[in-house]
Amino acid sequence: MARFEDHLGRPVVAVTGIGVVTSLGKGKAENWAALTAGKSGIHPITRFPVDHLSTRIAGMVDFLPSSSKGASALTYELAETAAIEAIEESGLSRDDFGGPLFLASPPVELDWHDRLALYKGGANPDTSQRLLEVARAQNSLEMFDTSQFGFIADRLADRFGTTGLPITLSTACASGATAIQLGVEAIRRGECDRALAIGADGSATAEALIRFNLLSALSTSNEVPEKASKPFSKDRDGFVLAEGSAALVLEPLETALARGATILGILRGCGEKADDFHRTRSKPDGSPAIAAVKAALADAGLSEDEIDYINAHGTSTPENDKMEHLSLSTVFGERIARIPISSNKSMIGHTLSAAGAIEAAFSLMTMREGVIPPTINYDNPDPAIPLDVVPNVKREANLRTVLSNSFGFGGQNTCLVMAREPV
Repeated sequence: MARFEDHLGRPVVAVTGIGVVTSLGKGKAENWAALTAGKSGIHPITRFPVDHLSTRIAGMVDFLPSSSKGASALTYELAETAAIEAIEESGLSRDDFGGPLFLASPPVELDWHDRLALYKGGANPDTSQRLLEVARAQNSLEMFDTSQFGFIADRLADRFGTTGLPITLSTACASGATAIQLGVEAIRRGECDRALAIGADGSATAEALIRFNLLSALSTSNEVPEKASKPFSKDRDGFVLAEGSAALVLEPLETALARGATILGILRGCGEKADDFHRTRSKPDGSPAIAAVKAALADAGLSEDEIDYINAHGTSTPENDKMEHLSLSTVFGERIARIPISSNKSMIGHTLSAAGAIEAAFSLMTMREGVIPPTINYDNPDPAIPLDVVPNVKREANLRTVLSNSFGFGGQNTCLVMAREPV
């Protein structure tokens, strides 16, 4: 085996740049300080009226200028901000990146000011024809662009000089991890010498809150927002909607070392498995999640005994946390009770399309810094989920490997295995 190849003879994929934005703040330093301090970014919603909503809290990024300009504009700014930090850290050009872009972003919807503009006027009683008439009269390129699923990635490609057709994907809550997987696979196939993987989501809207509430998926613990997200606790009552982004610069290890880049971690393995059981619910036996974890371990060439820490999907919904415990205990057996496992979502909420990328970034930082962020709000343990969740307070640890889980609505399951350094 060559020095820079993995167990299957593929190029070893290194991470040379990381960028992060969440409700905890802008940039890796601010986020890491808050995350390890057990600080919550969940707060009351002030961006729009919530008087008649069951859930009135979220992990929003109101400190960004685009936070009041609609989901599309905010998702772009989140992606751009994280990408700038990641590319600058990598030492590559932020105007001529020279590799492909893989963007995980939410499904596109017209913002309300555009919808209202379209519904105004028009004499045709046929609603669809009236909309077309008004749209033609509007003649707004900006409105058209923001309704296109690939528009954000196109803007990012122009901004950073990425190569080829930028890929935009949406695989529910696994999207961010899937974007990283696509970057890893492109490098392994020899298609590029670098890739930019981004997960970004600025879609914490009133419509999103209503839809998730209709699914009974959101927490309604509005009185103390920072206590609402409580993964693996007996009294958990749903996830907290949030916004955020993360970007990773991926390169073959050989190329990165040759140019003197700092190696922030290694992407050892990726695994995915589809679940056709239900649009939102996980298969009761956890078999797709089990298969995704096993596939990631096999791709990494690691056994179950070689994982030092698990960054859980840990949404704080009654069913998902139970299913995640079932899948992990099936794969890791009795050892699962001794593996530290924590949920970043206890502090930042659920960033949906961005979650897998953000949690991968935090996983890499966890290994590099030798500190495990806690699972906060763990005051009422669920006896049916006996896990070492690193409760409430950070923990120092010498970690070589991390498994990061992303189990999404619609049966999208993606797991990543990362290592601190090449083996």
